[in-house]
Amino acid sequence: MEEFAGRVAVVTGAGSGIGLALARAFAAESMSVVLADVEDAALEKAAAEVAESGADAVAVRTDVSDPDSVAALADTAYDRFGAVHVLCNNAGVSGGGLSWEIPLDEWDWILGVNLRGVIHGVHAFVPRMVAGGEDGHIVNTASVAGLVTTPFMASYNVSKHGVVTLSETMAVELAMVGSPLGVSVVCPGWVRTRIHEADRNRPGRSAGAGDGGEPDPAFAAMRGVVEQWIAGGMDPAEVARQVLAAIRERRFYVKTHAAMEDLIRQRHAAIEAGADPPASLPTDFTAN
Repeated sequence: MEEFAGRVAVVTGAGSGIGLALARAFAAESMSVVLADVEDAALEKAAAEVAESGADAVAVRTDVSDPDSVAALADTAYDRFGAVHVLCNNAGVSGGGLSWEIPLDEWDWILGVNLRGVIHGVHAFVPRMVAGGEDGHIVNTASVAGLVTTPFMASYNVSKHGVVTLSETMAVELAMVGSPLGVSVVCPGWVRTRIHEADRNRPGRSAGAGDGGEPDPAFAAMRGVVEQWIAGGMDPAEVARQVLAAIRERRFYVKTHAAMEDLIRQRHAAIEAGADPPASLPTDFTAN
């Protein structure tokens, strides 16, 4: 897809971070933008900013873990614009801890947003995009954690590995049926976003909480370190720039950080050798 002007993009998780950067980038290309987020105040502020830039912007509060909410987002986009050309399934949350200690409700929350949120977006939008017959692009935000395996991030890793393989499968299938739609999966390292604060939108209690609802001390300590890594991470605008380039080039993998390549090779080498999995430490993901 080379032409952006006059076309329509839908972005979930558009209230902040990479989603907001994508919305800004699409608006700068003279696209109409449908912004979706679960956080009302951030969503309205983001949509107002995009509209002030001259773009036709629509805000739709959306809980991507709820298929009915995503279906309503698709209905709004198609009712307003008649077509969707770029779909960014971007909304995401984080959490962690030892694999066997992560509460089941946290598994449900993280998989519900990160993986089922993408599934819901694909289910609600892609059949209409295919039926429309126009060229377009689906962008699914995964993570470098979808290409390597990092300790203390089991629920996040599982969700992001799922997004990668869903995207790979869909790209092959769209090509097999002759659709002009392209697919990209975005696998960032550390980016300056608020994902480490995602539990502000978590139903019930804080991420990493024990049975009594209080944050686990080990999780709280880990979160403090993660905040430092994120603070030194990539500007979301650079991720958006790379995504737009991938759409133009019809490129599938968007691997934002050069330091990721060695980690990916190490994992694949271990698989080929039948060796134990390497411990890909999160600090390795900060270099551009």
